[in-house]
Amino acid sequence: MKTLIRTTVTLGLTFTAVSATHAQHTPKNLEPSTPRTVVVSATAAPPVIRAALLQSTLIVLPPQEKVASVFAGDTVDWVFDGGHVASRFISIKPKVAGSKTDVHIISDHGNEYTLALQEVSTDPDPHFDSKVFITPGDKTAQEKLIELPVFVPASQLDQAKQEATAAKAAEAATLKAEQTKEEEYRSQYPGTLRFDYAWDKSKGDALGLRQIWHDDKFTYLRGDFEETPALYEVKAGKPSLINYDFNDGLYTVSKELTRGYLIIGKQKVEFHRTDARN
Repeated sequence: MKTLIRTTVTLGLTFTAVSATHAQHTPKNLEPSTPRTVVVSATAAPPVIRAALLQSTLIVLPPQEKVASVFAGDTVDWVFDGGHVASRFISIKPKVAGSKTDVHIISDHGNEYTLALQEVSTDPDPHFDSKVFITPGDKTAQEKLIELPVFVPASQLDQAKQEATAAKAAEAATLKAEQTKEEEYRSQYPGTLRFDYAWDKSKGDALGLRQIWHDDKFTYLRGDFEETPALYEVKAGKPSLINYDFNDGLYTVSKELTRGYLIIGKQKVEFHRTDARN
């Protein structure tokens, strides 16, 4: 067995092209076998993969994994191709009849798969492996499949960094815009307040009413109430009980009130905006 040599990995895998000096005539009787599955275990001998001259044998990792790195014993008489993007596929082609080597695959989940490659053009059996699916046989390797990848291809890492930078910049821009909007609102808010309500002061003092005002969205009533009075809106001369929030003596009504009144027992305080026409 030759000493394992690490192949170059860029996105997927990029390897030396087929050399014309090593290529031989493809035997005409070679036939692709039906795709099969091999179980790879650290405690068992590497499965033998039958490859043929100038024919491609596709090695397929489990669906959860991608190829992170590949080590091969012979990178002169064998060609390995993982495409231009990281994937679960590796294409293998022998260039010399009868040659053998090992290939060691490391997945992005940290699993390691070793296969024994054999060129079979001179073998009595004309069949070669066209597609081989790898399944991990060890429990530890199987458990790694449901975990997050431990290796990330350089291209994906660069893309992730760029996306993270862009997302951070977008978040910062959104935050700045929100802060600017909030600052503008705070600076302008006092100018939106209107204290243009009138009511009977003596009745208001008896009930505990102190202030009534509104902005462009809400109406507020503040007082020192021994009990919380009911709040009514008056429209077209007809009163209706309305929804409001009450906290620590402050009524907050989610609209601008033109007319209304507070009432508790026999105590009643009517109020209206001084520019009201109804």
